[in-house]
Amino acid sequence: MRDLYENPLNTRYSSKEMSYLFSDDFKYSTWRKLWIALAESEMELGLNITKEQIDEMKKYVLDINYDVIAAREKVVRHDVMAHVFGFAQQAKLAEPIIHLGATSCFVTDNAEVIVIDNALKLVQKKLVAVMDKLARFALKYKSLPMLGYTHLQPAQLTTLGKRACLWIQDLLLDYESLSELLAKIRLRGVKGTTGTQASFLELFGDGAKVDELEKKVVEKMGYTEAYRVTGQTYPRKFDYNVLSVLSQIAQSAYKFANDLRILQSNKELEEPFEKSQIGSSAMAYKRNPMRSERICALARFVVSLPINEAITAGTQWLERTLDDSANKRITISQAFLAIDGVLNIYNNVADGMVVYEKVIDKHIRAELPFMATENIIMECVKHGGSRQELHGVIRDLSMISGKRVKEGLDNDLIERIKADEHFAAVKDKLDDMLSPAMFIGRSKEQVESFITECIQPILDKHSDDLGFIAELKV
Repeated sequence: MRDLYENPLNTRYSSKEMSYLFSDDFKYSTWRKLWIALAESEMELGLNITKEQIDEMKKYVLDINYDVIAAREKVVRHDVMAHVFGFAQQAKLAEPIIHLGATSCFVTDNAEVIVIDNALKLVQKKLVAVMDKLARFALKYKSLPMLGYTHLQPAQLTTLGKRACLWIQDLLLDYESLSELLAKIRLRGVKGTTGTQASFLELFGDGAKVDELEKKVVEKMGYTEAYRVTGQTYPRKFDYNVLSVLSQIAQSAYKFANDLRILQSNKELEEPFEKSQIGSSAMAYKRNPMRSERICALARFVVSLPINEAITAGTQWLERTLDDSANKRITISQAFLAIDGVLNIYNNVADGMVVYEKVIDKHIRAELPFMATENIIMECVKHGGSRQELHGVIRDLSMISGKRVKEGLDNDLIERIKADEHFAAVKDKLDDMLSPAMFIGRSKEQVESFITECIQPILDKHSDDLGFIAELKV
């Protein structure tokens, strides 16, 4: 029997890579790296800190004494100070200078940005991998006609490749939003308790050195920029922007998975179904779209989260209030773990979709006679017919055939048109006029130009990420 509740986002859906980014090991080792960067920079700018103290700290970056820290937090009720204590118990030479001049948010907020940055880059990698798989799918089926739908009713034909491009277009917008967000990542920096840097000015007595301190720390952590002004925390609107981008990706995945569920219901497309997979515990014959349904379930959760961070951003009283902390521990991590699960499944499904071309063609043949009526009318007009008269006749014939279809009979509209003297001029051309390829417009050309001009440059830029293979836990 398990002693603790295990979060299904970790145990069932997210990857090891994403779970690690939100693990205690990654978080607290990043705290220790920040304390080392601060002490090292303070030493370089003239404070009485020795290399021996720095070296002592570096020994214990990954060797975190969790038991000591947990016991201390029970006493002091402060997680950062408990970690300062635990670090000092190991790096004893450095005990006097760990966290010198800093406030808790020096480690918590800078580390949070670093975690988010790494997580966003992992999301980008998987997003681009999906785009690549769908792009190859779109090119393969760029000319395969299939029914288009508006209002979920059969409409003018499209191609399967063109429909896949609609899914990719959504992801392209997401990629652009994500890239813009990544380009603007900033650390909170070295700002002190309320963002005034007063404690560091007291240490150095020189504003230029305080500026240099922040620059050094930021660079040591691998970044180029910090927010120019903050209160105690980095702006919480950043968290809202992050979750908004994750929500956008979730929306796109939701749309794709819903579309696939509809197409699978029509028996035109199907998500991967493994040899030993069970579709239903009761109905052994069923091949339920379980992966697409799981995408929708997780995506719905992510879509719901930005409002939470909007409220947090709007209620940060003056320089800061602590009601963001417990909330952020939940919403930020779970949003990333869930979207990671979404993209893992999306990659898996996009890599193995099954296409049933004969079923697609059968559905086209059932509807195409209705769609061909406008072309038939125009061809008859070229031979001297009256458009209004022809429209009225073909409408009456369509109503009769439409009623037959709803009764489960074959669509006999073309036979009725052939037998009507109003359409004698095109009687011998009707079969040729019913080629589905004549009704797909510029679908093929649109697929080719969209993939070549809009998507391929992104795939080339991220060529190292295109071999991603999603390993699903369940």
